[in-house]
Amino acid sequence: MQLARVIGDVVATIKDANLTGIRLLILQPIAASGDDAGRTVVALDSVGAGVGENVFFVRGREAAFPFYPGEPPADATVIGIVDRWDMETQNSEQR
Repeated sequence: MQLARVIGDVVATIKDANLTGIRLLILQPIAASGDDAGRTVVALDSVGAGVGENVFFVRGREAAFPFYPGEPPADATVIGIVDRWDMETQNSEQR
């Protein structure tokens, strides 16, 4: 799983029939620090996420699992909306 911020959506009037009724979102992957981390990704939405929300998503074969028994062609799918995350900071000084 990877963190991302939803930065937009995609409207496609002509698409694979297995994508009918599934929203397509544009994601900006982010690091745990909140900084951008990599190239944007188009992902299927399985949770009703909206622009500006932080989410987590999966890539690869697992991206189709939330839509079982359907089999949409998917490289990435949003599977959760993130309310917050906490990180324990580590002191870089060694004693």
